[in-house]
Amino acid sequence: MNIPEDMRRLLVIGTSCSGKTTMAASLSEILSCRHIELDRLYWLPGWRNREVEEFRELTRREVSGSCWVVDGNYSFVRDITLSSATAVIWLNYSFPRVFWRALRRTTIRVFTQEELFGGNRESFRQSFLSKDSILWWVIATWRRRRREYARLAQHPNHPHFVELRHPRDAEIFLDKLQERDWKPCEE
Repeated sequence: MNIPEDMRRLLVIGTSCSGKTTMAASLSEILSCRHIELDRLYWLPGWRNREVEEFRELTRREVSGSCWVVDGNYSFVRDITLSSATAVIWLNYSFPRVFWRALRRTTIRVFTQEELFGGNRESFRQSFLSKDSILWWVIATWRRRRREYARLAQHPNHPHFVELRHPRDAEIFLDKLQERDWKPCEE
């Protein structure tokens, strides 16, 4: 498994519910740098989204630093995150694995009423009976995202891509990172 030399600014991508936030948090801790969760920038209370230009400006500000880990798939800020990143970590997991994670996570959140970004919570109705369901979103976007990220990984002007196809690969990658002596980031 190839570890990029320049790990100052990482973008973690993958289909919804693949584990981007968990991976980004682990990377951020190992590399001693800031974790930027795009969902936290995008979602406002009441599941309202920010206007695109405001979201782009917030994203620009967040990635202006010298060291960070960003997680998220928002195509309307990808030009900002991808052009600023020194490496991309792609969680390219199978559909059954991702859907199971989505179902398990959503069910737990519905019952625990865990607070998410913008103070939002997942409801049974929204999660299981709505066209805006995260479960439906995973079904509708998994294949498209996989094709899209494969094209991005092949682009000669994009940063180094690390494709992780199984959670075991992610664990091995994180273990290898921990073995290295990373200098703390200077913001």
